[in-house]
Formats: sequence, structure tokens, C-alpha cells
Amino acid sequence: MELRHLVYFKMVAEELHFRNAAAKLFISQPPLSRQIRELEEELGAVLFERNNKRVALTPAGAYFKVLTDEILSRLNEGKQVVRQLHENLSGELKIGYISSTGQSQLMTVLHRMHEVFPFLKVKLYEVPTVKQVAALEEGKLDIGIMRAPVGSEKLEVTSLFRDGFIAVTPPGWPQPEGPETIGPLLKQGPFIFFNSDYAPVYHQKLVEICHRLGFVPAITHEANTVHSILQLVAHGAGISILPASLSSQVQALGLSCWALAHLPVDTEIVMVCRKDKNEAVTWFVENYRDFFKSSTI
Repeated sequence: MELRHLVYFKMVAEELHFRNAAAKLFISQPPLSRQIRELEEELGAVLFERNNKRVALTPAGAYFKVLTDEILSRLNEGKQVVRQLHENLSGELKIGYISSTGQSQLMTVLHRMHEVFPFLKVKLYEVPTVKQVAALEEGKLDIGIMRAPVGSEKLEVTSLFRDGFIAVTPPGWPQPEGPETIGPLLKQGPFIFFNSDYAPVYHQKLVEICHRLGFVPAITHEANTVHSILQLVAHGAGISILPASLSSQVQALGLSCWALAHLPVDTEIVMVCRKDKNEAVTWFVENYRDFFKSSTI
């Protein structure tokens, strides 16, 4: 028994018409009929009932159809695995991200990716934008999720969304009565910001917001992650300004947040990769981008 016998049998079993099956297989009917007879002789069973009006599966043929479907399905799965192994799609995908972007969206797309590339091992690294750019250029990362600007001609940049800002305060902090009262309230500080060496552009953006609100921030604590900043705020060490996309995370911790939408200041969240990307990187870039197109942050 050869593979073609199974393929020919499956087509006839689905069409229940030798001429139609032959046409779909791009062969003439006599060779197809001969292959089916050879298969029946080898199995020692009649697979089809034939007369001038109809073709039908016998009980033996119906059982063999189930078995054939399973065999061909497993064979196709095996072909995909072999192709992925050959194309090195069973290796590692290294993704960098910044702590000030939501991770739930990333996890959603990675779950989908596992279904497409089940042998691919994904490694996640929390890395600031500047270091991500360098790691991407050197091939130490495959994909980076960061804040613009990127400033590298070697890399491909995909825009995801624009992120505004919110003021974050501990429970019991006075609440503003309107946009004009936000500046005086925040001026009281003290402030907890991202470290200026760790995220210099982002640090400057936060200082710019304070300047637009009419004061110079009194920065008493600097941290490198959103988690650290939120913990400091929750323990009463000060207040902060964070991306608006983190609002739900802030509220889940019982902290207060005020939208700063009246200020013409925001940042762009981008996804970055090398231009010579493989199939797995291409899949992730397209699907992660499309996720943001179809959802509201």
C-alpha cells in the first residue's frame, strides 16, 4: 500500500463519484479505478458499492475512511513540524518590553502564537528602550516593545498606539475639582519618577508635563519599573505620573488617578524588529499590530 492509494481513496470516499474524484486529482478515471481495485485487493475487502446510478461506502469502506483521515491528518501535522524544525522555528524568540506598557495584550498574542509555533520557546526580558535598541541591532533580541523615538536605520518600527498620561496618588489624596486645580495639587509632591539614566526620554516627558502644569517637580524617589513606582505610591512615599494605559492596574491597587488629557503631551508605543526577520517574527509583528488595531487600550 502506497500513500497515493490513501489519497485516491479519500477523494473517492468524499466525492462518491469516480469521475469527479478523478477530475479533482488531475488524473483520468481508469487509472483511479485501477488504484482503488489494487487497494481493495490488498485489504481483502470491498470498499465501495458501485452501480450505474451511485457509489457508496461499504461498512468496511466507512471504517477505512476514518482510519485514512487520521493517517493523513497526522502526516500533515508531521510535515508542519519538520518544516518548522528545518526553518529553525523550534528555537527561541527573544522579546524585550518596557514595564510601563501593559502585559496582558502581550500574553494574549503569545498564547495564540503557541498554537501556530508549538515548538518555539519564547523568552521575555524587561529592558529599557535605549538598551532594547542596542540589543536588537546586535541580534540579542528579536522583537522590542518600547516608546518612540527609536532612531536606528537598521530596525523596522511598527506603531501600536499613542499613550496619554495620568496622575497617580495614594488613597486619601485631595482630588482636583477641574483641570485648573491639577497643577496646584500635584505641586505639593513629592514625586516618584522613572530613573533619568534608565529612561532619559521618558523622564524628560514627565518633567515637561509638570512644567506645563506650572511647577518644577520635587523628585524624591526614582525607580526603574512601574511596579516599584506603584508600590512606593501605595506606601505613601509620594505621587507620580504614569501612562494612561495603566489606569486599570492603578485602580486595582486602590490608588487614585486623574486623567491629564487636557495636556497636549503623549508618547507613542512602538514594536521594533530587525529588517531581516524570519517567519516567526513576521507572524508576531503582524498579529500583535492587528491586536491593537482591533482593541481599545
